[in-house]
Amino acid sequence: MTPSTAQRPQMSVEDFEELARRAPENVQLELINGRLYVKGDRISPGDFEELARQAPEGVKLELIDGKLEVKPLPDQRHRAIVVWLSRLFMQRRPDLALYPEQGLKAGAYRKGHACADGALAPFDHFIAQEGDWADPDGVLMVVEVTCRDRDTDRRDRIDKVRGYAEAGIPVYLLIDRDVDELVVHSNPVGGVYQQRPSYPYGATVQLPPPVSIDLDTEKLKDYAD
Repeated sequence: MTPSTAQRPQMSVEDFEELARRAPENVQLELINGRLYVKGDRISPGDFEELARQAPEGVKLELIDGKLEVKPLPDQRHRAIVVWLSRLFMQRRPDLALYPEQGLKAGAYRKGHACADGALAPFDHFIAQEGDWADPDGVLMVVEVTCRDRDTDRRDRIDKVRGYAEAGIPVYLLIDRDVDELVVHSNPVGGVYQQRPSYPYGATVQLPPPVSIDLDTEKLKDYAD
């Protein structure tokens, strides 16, 4: 199976028009072929945070490598994978929690803003933090599950790999539904993950320290498309 080439729009015209009306005064938005753009191609972290607060219900925005992104809505299999992982960590590491749809400051100097499908951290880790975008310190691992949209290759396999490594998050687990495999990125040094072994669905996946558990991924075969 080759990486998804789905071309469905990321944002409806109605949601775009509502967001454009609410945008900060110095932020001009465009919708081209269903994709959201900022005129000038860049947006400051402060303007992004204000824009994200104004987003219509159901629209999640991210700031990846200085560029505005719309996070695709998950389908049912995507949700099922995150729930499966969450239950597994509850059993294997009850001292931790997998926080779904967790906003994190990522990238160089933490100017990026990524909404991780899951962030593994100590129980109650985020309650002392204010705002929608948490500092990544103390996060042991982030999880992304690929979606059926045209930008998943660049976003999940390239941009977020760099962003999470630059933020110093120890482990990035990518569950790649296009090729039915898991990629474990670990040991970030100088903004680059030094290790990235891959495993097919059904394999026992070794999650390195500080997570330090083995995952039996046989269940993922039930969620394969």
